[in-house]
Amino acid sequence: MDRLQELAATSAVVERAKGALMALTGCSPDHAHEELLQRAKAGSRSLIEECWLTLGALMPPLDDFDDAARPAVHTGPRAVAAQEDEEDEEDAAPVVRAVTALPVRTGTALQAAGPDDRSEALGRLGKALVRVDSPQELAVCLLQGLGPEVGADAVLLFRRLPEGGLELIGHAGVGDTLAAQWHRVPPLGGVAPLDALENREPCWLEDLPADRSRYLLMGDPPERWRSRAWLPVSTGRTADVALGVLRGPGEPFAPRTREFLLAVARLCAGRLRAFDAPRDQAAPSVADAVQAVFDVLPGTAILLTPLRSASGEVEDYRIDAATPDSIDVLDRTGRELIGLRILECYPSVAGEPLWQGYLAALTTGEPYEGEPFAYQEMTAEVPQTVTYSVRAARLGEGLVVSWIRHDPSDRQEQRLADVQRLGNLGWANWNLVTYEALWSVQAYSVLGRDPARGPVALERLPDLVLPEDAPAVSRAVTGLVRSGRSFDVPFRIRTARGVRHLRAVAEAVADQDGTPVEVHGFVQDLTAQRSAELALVESERAVLMQRGILQAERAMAARLQHALLPLPSKPVQLAGLRVDVAYVPAQSEIHVSGDWFSAVELPDHNALFVVGDVAGHGIGAVATMAQLRFTAKGMVSTGSSLTGALARLNMLLLHSRDSHGTATMVLARYEPEERRLAWAQAGHPPPLLLRGGEARFLDRPAGMLLGASPTPVYHAAECRLEPGDRLLLYTDGLVERPGEGIDAGLARLAAAVLAQDTDGPGALESLLTSMLEGERRDDVCVLDIRMPTETP
Repeated sequence: MDRLQELAATSAVVERAKGALMALTGCSPDHAHEELLQRAKAGSRSLIEECWLTLGALMPPLDDFDDAARPAVHTGPRAVAAQEDEEDEEDAAPVVRAVTALPVRTGTALQAAGPDDRSEALGRLGKALVRVDSPQELAVCLLQGLGPEVGADAVLLFRRLPEGGLELIGHAGVGDTLAAQWHRVPPLGGVAPLDALENREPCWLEDLPADRSRYLLMGDPPERWRSRAWLPVSTGRTADVALGVLRGPGEPFAPRTREFLLAVARLCAGRLRAFDAPRDQAAPSVADAVQAVFDVLPGTAILLTPLRSASGEVEDYRIDAATPDSIDVLDRTGRELIGLRILECYPSVAGEPLWQGYLAALTTGEPYEGEPFAYQEMTAEVPQTVTYSVRAARLGEGLVVSWIRHDPSDRQEQRLADVQRLGNLGWANWNLVTYEALWSVQAYSVLGRDPARGPVALERLPDLVLPEDAPAVSRAVTGLVRSGRSFDVPFRIRTARGVRHLRAVAEAVADQDGTPVEVHGFVQDLTAQRSAELALVESERAVLMQRGILQAERAMAARLQHALLPLPSKPVQLAGLRVDVAYVPAQSEIHVSGDWFSAVELPDHNALFVVGDVAGHGIGAVATMAQLRFTAKGMVSTGSSLTGALARLNMLLLHSRDSHGTATMVLARYEPEERRLAWAQAGHPPPLLLRGGEARFLDRPAGMLLGASPTPVYHAAECRLEPGDRLLLYTDGLVERPGEGIDAGLARLAAAVLAQDTDGPGALESLLTSMLEGERRDDVCVLDIRMPTETP
């Protein structure tokens, strides 16, 4: 029983040492066992002693980690020196120190670990690493092994790029989104894995506030992992890969936990070297068999083997077989290409659709057939653009790629076919001596003739067209055959698709005597173009007709407007007030709007002032304006109040069939004895009062625009005019501008009135000039009312 137990223990140590050696060198189990035997024989040691030495070489002396127990970020150069000199250790003293008891962090799965436990963990991890095939699988395997051992919650592998940054080549325990954000890290300061690689020393991040101020921490939020370790992994003479171990709790890494992680980093070095090692070439039997076929195969074809990066991406392809006719840009042919890389032979394919087609065929197994592409090659030292078609099909783990060089005559025929298809035309040829005729396929399509019936003789061509166009075609054909006079004649035919508009162009080829012996030409379908021309003519006719109607309407509306709104040639006096009137039409050439005014003296010697604006333009707006103007004047003249008149006018618009929608209005009655102005409004801008060098808008009483509601409410307001006052009643065209709010327009009006506060002739015109800049889209109507200054 004792011998059996000893044998079992010995076998376990041997298997663990084999696994560690396999992970370090990437060799097979048999090669690992043979290597252990050779090392034991060379050192005059037993196999079990050599196994313990191999396992101990992964664990540096405890003295090397005295500095690591301190909370400093780096442990010093001795860890790197121990890693570089691990193959030169010849005594077992470091092994004894390395396999002493290994206490594990409080709260982890292991409460204490002795030398057998650590060696067993490394042995299990080494055997597991042999089965991984990529850095991504390596990260997953490490997390599964380190999780129960050191409480790891995430593992990351960063590779240093030639330009100085980092690339994430493997991750486990982090989400895909976070991994994508950290896939490429530029060469910046404050990146812990980059510091670990540059200094070749581990980074132990155990104080989150201090680490956050010094480093750019991964995680959202960074508190997710409060302690982190970044370990350089040497896959050659330099440290090229950083191994990151992230833990949720924030307690420091114990010295022997650090020792264990450094041993794991050295364990990963061998596996990463195996990833970087060039893959074996295609199996000799496969490559030789393919080459044997290629040697007797005409045409151009090659066998490609993909070359992958450490992350598994295809970086290039190696040529493992080639036909004798295969040639690259340096004129190497056939077997001279074997062993070369595709980007060496054809560098222009990188990143092109052809390269993506290779990847798709390799990934999906579906053959790739690319579109013809142009490639410039040298012929007799003259650059010539040649067109190729490429096909790629997967063969085992590789690709068989073949390509065809298109003959220029084939390309010309294809181009001619493309021209006929795109131009919707077809060529035709008639031999006048042998009476043979030849049409292109597109000619049959254009003429609506079944190809099975064959072409039509030249003299029978008029039989295909409509009777109305047949005489013109017949004369053109006769002149061509007898006199050799070429023609370009339009005509129509009737097909299953309806009437088509065609064009025929032909010329004759004469013999030495000048007699036409052959005719060639083409027919073209111009139906789409002709339809567009007819539609354009019809549209122009409709536009001209509509323009004439609008101009006639404008002329009629303008005459009606001038008849209804006669403008006084000079200011008028009403109830002791001087009233100046201005009406400025819009700049539109077509529309006439419904702006209007009224300034009359009432039978009781009071004065009535009205300004209104009917929505819309044209004759309808002018008619509604006339209806409102005279109705308002009549109502107020017969004793109606201002608000009553507005209410009745609102009902008039609501119930009149001939009304033009809605309107705004301001009514004002002036009593000269008391100098009192009473006014009401229906959705209209307020009057502007200028007094004592100050301009203000009167407070608007309630009032909805006319024709909008059957139950509106209208109120009146009063103000007393003082000597020297100036009151402006206006329509909204005075204060409205495209892109400007009404408040800005009112403020602009008040400023302009203050700036133009003169009482001389032309004062109102000067005000309008300053206000009406640019294009005017609406009419403007203004009543300028002035109270004379009292005489002393």
